[in-house]
Amino acid sequence: QAQVKESGGGLVQAGGSLRLSCTASGPTSESYAMGWLRQGPGTGRDFVSAITWDGIHTRYSDSVKGRFTIFRGNDKNTVYLQKNGLKPDDTAVYYCGARNGFSGLGLSDRDYVYWGQGTQVAVSS
Repeated sequence: QAQVKESGGGLVQAGGSLRLSCTASGPTSESYAMGWLRQGPGTGRDFVSAITWDGIHTRYSDSVKGRFTIFRGNDKNTVYLQKNGLKPDDTAVYYCGARNGFSGLGLSDRDYVYWGQGTQVAVSS
């Protein structure tokens, strides 16, 4: 059974930056494709960004493209989401998901098997 843990949320002013981290652990965690989704007040869990197990392929939602960057660390079990140019609309709880078996990009919450507990990001105007 895998475990997923996020960190790095917080309060930031509009235009600022944050980096979220997500670490997956488990017997086959190096094969996990991973991604970030976010949930604002009164909304569902929306896709933000995803990365394949090997770090070669990435995908972004239109709302964050050009501002956010997803990448894997030297420790293949850790994925980062670098968020620049933050806007108040980026305020949400950010969840990290993982899917196993050398899967391709996960683009919705249905694609992920393992989830972290979420980390709050608040952007003030």
